[in-house]
This record gives sequence, structure tokens and C-alpha cells, in this order.
Amino acid sequence: MSGFLSGILGLNPFLALAIVGLLVFAEDALFVGFVIPGETAAVLGGVLASRGHVDLWAMMALVVLAAIVGDAVGYGLGKRFGPRIVNSKVLDRRRAKLRNAQDFLHRHGGYAVFFGRFLAFFRALMPTLAGTSRMHYPRFLVFNAAGGLVWGVCFVLLGYLAGNSYEAVARVVGTGVTAAVVVITLAALAVWRILRMRQGRRRTAPEA
Repeated sequence: MSGFLSGILGLNPFLALAIVGLLVFAEDALFVGFVIPGETAAVLGGVLASRGHVDLWAMMALVVLAAIVGDAVGYGLGKRFGPRIVNSKVLDRRRAKLRNAQDFLHRHGGYAVFFGRFLAFFRALMPTLAGTSRMHYPRFLVFNAAGGLVWGVCFVLLGYLAGNSYEAVARVVGTGVTAAVVVITLAALAVWRILRMRQGRRRTAPEA
């Protein structure tokens, strides 16, 4: 993997930019995430920006857009070919994880799409499962866009701050860092829901 990363860092900046965007897009649209996790590509994009190869804001925008569009394509494939994909032999060795992903989606709906973005296997299949289950697309789009935005910005910035330490970051990015991002996001979501509940109670409370 280190040779692959070093090779991209040595390419023409615009070509490297295109490869990063393609890898992030293909992870969800074409299941490339089973081979090369999207976090690796996003972190690599941040490293490119830290070395002055590309603009940081442009890289973040590219990664976020590629993540959102890739999920949208995955959703479309699930809606059109869902049963064939789910029952394919490629997933035979991952049936337990697939059932967990399906159960997670069934129990949490749109929130599963958002949080699935931070878990490698879920990220590669959740959009397809959402399409297979016929989730209302506007609802899918909202949670997909929110997850892509948070995920893309966080991991590109991580690569930008890591700089030359990108190999060490790439090795742990799928565990501790992802867990931290999920915990922070869950905490923010809990606070937001509590505030909404309190506002709703105030509106429905009888006037003295």
C-alpha cells in the first residue's frame, strides 16, 4: 500500500486529484472499498494539499462531491439490481456483515446511511441496501449529503495535518479516528435532538 500511495504522490497534481476523486466515488458506486478503503484516498488527498500540489478547499470539495455522487449511484444500483447484488457470490464470505448492515438500516433508516459512511463495509454497501429497500430518495439524499460532508472534510483535513506521516495515519484511520468522529457526531446529534424536543414541548405547553 505504501508503494501505491507514494506512486500517486509522484504524479501530476491534476492526475492525482482525478485518482483521489475516482477512488472515493468508486468505493460506494463500484464496491472498490473492499480493496482500497475510501479513508485512504481522502487522507491522501489531504496530503497532496499539505504539500502544495492542490488547493485544500478544492480537495475537500472534490472528496465530498465524489462521496455524495458515489453513494447516489450506489443507491440507484440497489434500486435497480438490489437482489442480484445482495445475493451475489462476491458477498458469500461477508453474509454476517451483510445481515448486520441490513438490520442496522432497518432499525435506523436515514441515520444508518449517515453513520454507515464511517464504517468501511457499511460505507461500501449501505447506499445499495438503501436503494434495495426503496428508501424515499429525498430522505436518503439528506443523510447521504450530511455524511459525505462530515466524512470528507474530516479525513481530508486529517491528511493535511498528518503531512509526511500519512502512512501511519492510513493504517489507523479506519479504527480509532473513525470511532472518534462517530462519537463526536453522535454527541452532537443527541444534543440537537434534545434541543428540538424541548422546543416542541414549549410550543405545545398550555399558556398560563
